[in-house]
Amino acid sequence: MPAVACFMSDVLDLACELIRRRSVTPEDAGCQALLAERLQRTGFRIEHLRYGAVDNLWAVHGDSGPTLAFLGHTDVVPSGPETSWQSLPFEPVIRQGKLYGRGAADMKGSVAAMAVALERFVSAHPGHAGRVALLLTSDEEGPTNLDGVRKVAEGFRARDERIDWCVVGEPSAKERLGDLIRVGRRGSLSGTLTVRGVQGHVAYPERALNPIHAFAPALAELAAEHWDEGNADFPPTSFQVSNVNAGTGATNVIPGKLAALINFRYCTASRADALRERAEAILRKHGLDFTLDWNLSGEPFITPPGGRLRAVVLDVCRDLCGIEPEQSTGGGTSDGRFIAPLGAEVVELGPVNATIHKVDECVDVAELERLPALYQAMCERLLAV
Repeated sequence: MPAVACFMSDVLDLACELIRRRSVTPEDAGCQALLAERLQRTGFRIEHLRYGAVDNLWAVHGDSGPTLAFLGHTDVVPSGPETSWQSLPFEPVIRQGKLYGRGAADMKGSVAAMAVALERFVSAHPGHAGRVALLLTSDEEGPTNLDGVRKVAEGFRARDERIDWCVVGEPSAKERLGDLIRVGRRGSLSGTLTVRGVQGHVAYPERALNPIHAFAPALAELAAEHWDEGNADFPPTSFQVSNVNAGTGATNVIPGKLAALINFRYCTASRADALRERAEAILRKHGLDFTLDWNLSGEPFITPPGGRLRAVVLDVCRDLCGIEPEQSTGGGTSDGRFIAPLGAEVVELGPVNATIHKVDECVDVAELERLPALYQAMCERLLAV
């Protein structure tokens, strides 16, 4: 079936407009300006929060009371070689019922659906209770996330900006819309490890200290360590080494140091400070000369089963998708980790994630066109008068 241009519905047209903007992280490429203009016409108050090279948007409708915020990002990962795609990654096309383009699933489709849902809700319920809001960043896919939702949340905390419920539009579904929602996320604790040895000739190992050999027993113990049991909400904490580098490239030189990148994906059964202490104790036990610089990307969080938002999202999926969603805390991290500490209940619901970050990323058109109704129903069940 040949590719066709994007048209048919508000959400599809808006998703196509967003995909056309080459917003490779941390660039926004005008996405937020487009959305701000639309929402402002519907009566939303717009606040642009730019930090460094990052654009953030906070759009609010309503004056007081409980706040339901939709959270998303306008940045995307690089496309890779465009010749590997069946069609250009930043030229959205529809083939066989799917919308193709970088960001179609992660997460410009969800952003378009959230904006359309908010427009429809405010038009249908101009005197709604509480506040509805949209929070967007162009710094979700980057390596640091320093100036995106993390920075916005710091400002919100300082000015007592209230968020009671937060729906994140990350692509959560496995096979069909609504089959999985994320009700929490594991924490992420990373470390940059340097192990120092003594460089020398491989023929004279007694005059050198090989940091690779010195680190190997410690690595084996770290990999075998049982960090916790997990709990009812989370699997056990995991430890991984993602990079190890040592050596000069020569076959006859013992290296003078080793560098490794490590990561804990940890659950609420463990604390970041305890994991740091235990890991460093193992390294000291093996007599290593080391330094270890830690970075806490986010604490674990869970939205309780009795929470209002979790109950509403489950009911919406049952009623509108005809499915009983799996309630998961798996996967990586999301920007929800910065909103949960503000006291908000956080749930993630979005399209199928099978093609995210891949060549020929796509989203099912029929499911994309159903997504605004799900988000609007959440607004109505929480805030309609």
